Amino acid sequence: MQTMTRAEAVDKLMGRYAGYYDISPAQEEQAPLVATCDFHAHSEKYVLSRKAKLWEAGSHEYVYLFSVPHLTEEIYNSCRDYALEHGMAKVEPGPTHMYSYITTMFLCDSCDKAAKKALRKCRIYKSFKMAFWGWMDFHSGLAVLEEGKAFSNASGRSAAQLLNKTLFCKEKKKLLGKEKTL
Repeated sequence: MQTMTRAEAVDKLMGRYAGYYDISPAQEEQAPLVATCDFHAHSEKYVLSRKAKLWEAGSHEYVYLFSVPHLTEEIYNSCRDYALEHGMAKVEPGPTHMYSYITTMFLCDSCDKAAKKALRKCRIYKSFKMAFWGWMDFHSGLAVLEEGKAFSNASGRSAAQLLNKTLFCKEKKKLLGKEKTL
């Protein structure tokens, strides 16, 4: 089985995020952080004029992409804490805040069992003013390139699905009415 390099995986993942997210490449001294991706959406409903608002809600996601040759539990914990600290600094709870997701994505060639276990058991959730001002949920995703598998914590299943579809999914094309796997 031919595996891709971490640089190729980063490029594929960044291409996937580029359409909807504001991408900021990381500085070299921030290694193993490769980039941060921010997504912001604002929705509102009003009647007849904008002054008569029924509701409005802001949704945000902050993605931190890390690339390491071998992921250990210590590296995972330090990167998780870095993302949580910087992500919480960006969260602005208020009456129009619905939710914020802080997501860490790890790309690695190999991984310790202890790091996978720590990732799967990570559950960080915070509500603001009994969820009247929204909530924050922490998602983690891990792609182990040598194994060709993606892992996540319970709330980060969408991150694992994204990693699987972007990095490990075989493309199917219809050729003359027949599906063939490339």
